[in-house]
Amino acid sequence: MLPETYTHPKIKISLHPRNKHRERYDFKMLIVSCPELSQFVITNKFGDESIDFFNPIAVKMLNKVLLKHYYDIEYWEIPHNYLCPSIPGRADYIHYMADLLGSKNNGKIPTGHKIKCLDIGVGANCIYPIIGNKEYDWSFIGSETNKISIESANKIIELNPALKGNIELRFQNNPKDIFRGIIQKNDFFDLSICNPPFHSSPEEALSGSIRKIRNLKNKKTTTPNLNFGGQNNELWCDGGEEKFVCDMVFQSKKFANSCFWFTTLVSKQSNLRRIYTALNKVEALEIKTIPMSQGNKISRIVAWTFIDKVV
Repeated sequence: MLPETYTHPKIKISLHPRNKHRERYDFKMLIVSCPELSQFVITNKFGDESIDFFNPIAVKMLNKVLLKHYYDIEYWEIPHNYLCPSIPGRADYIHYMADLLGSKNNGKIPTGHKIKCLDIGVGANCIYPIIGNKEYDWSFIGSETNKISIESANKIIELNPALKGNIELRFQNNPKDIFRGIIQKNDFFDLSICNPPFHSSPEEALSGSIRKIRNLKNKKTTTPNLNFGGQNNELWCDGGEEKFVCDMVFQSKKFANSCFWFTTLVSKQSNLRRIYTALNKVEALEIKTIPMSQGNKISRIVAWTFIDKVV
């Protein structure tokens, strides 16, 4: 139980130093950018302005405002019950990838359209390409197995002129293929990123959502309100995160010369052992594990390469 004198820290020190969302949300400033947000702002038990993060409509509105205020995105909509991502966490991944590219570029982060990135499972929200393009001017190819997600992401690109020509989407016909059918003959990517499905079944996904809400609200629930949404292909796949990432590792070997750094989020630390075993089997030249955290959530990025080069 938190002491009565507890106050939230003003800086979220666990986020990357360049992350624009390290400070607590300034709702007065955000409302100036988007007055519609005001109807969702409440005062929490600590006397701070906030929103109800268990209200999916409020969460979506906050995302729209953050994208407008910090990234100049005028239009951002996603279909009902599709994944509504946490902007600060997604930004962290991009910033750590900038550091990773910089580590092979004499410590200087490479920027500009010449840096080409592949987002595996771009989603209806198109969030990684938006942040990567806006922060570092990188160009993106986004792959997706869900046609509704492709349509949604394409509409976001179309209605934000600054994104047009910088982000291209490609449909993956075979869900078992991760790179084949997406990486074309003359493609070369500096970086691939992925936020893989976490769970191994719909039942596990539901159970995980219930457990998360119980922990956050400190009370029982059997009917979770999925405040961040998510379709089946976004939340689960056969074998869960471990199998998906191991499949990615083995398939990446066939495209060893088409991408400099292959990377993926790994939420469960227990999955690392099998992932490292797979990476050793494909004889990755270099493997890096980059820790990440957002509040109470601890995760990491695993990166590997088959190429010895400088960006």
